Amino acid sequence: MTDPIVEKLRQYPSPTPSKWREEAQWRIDNKKWLRFSQMIAMRVLDRMEELNLSQRKVAEMLGCSQQYVCKLLKGNENLSLETICKLDESLSLGILPKL
Repeated sequence: MTDPIVEKLRQYPSPTPSKWREEAQWRIDNKKWLRFSQMIAMRVLDRMEELNLSQRKVAEMLGCSQQYVCKLLKGNENLSLETICKLDESLSLGILPKL
């Protein structure tokens, strides 16, 4: 005999298939750069708080949109070297070695 809750759920299937397995595999496959991106996002958030900066102000400093800064702060963005350099220079994050 099956669980009545399971039976009830089967009556209302989602119109679109779930992609959780593919998304989980993607996170596993991209773990290294995701960790680095998350570390940068945390440093940016901490620095923004220290300097009392808004996303809009950071976007102006970087020459990008506020929406891009929002994506960057989620820690899932594959950052270019150019973006990392701009962040490091604009916010004095200390991520990159002094050249």
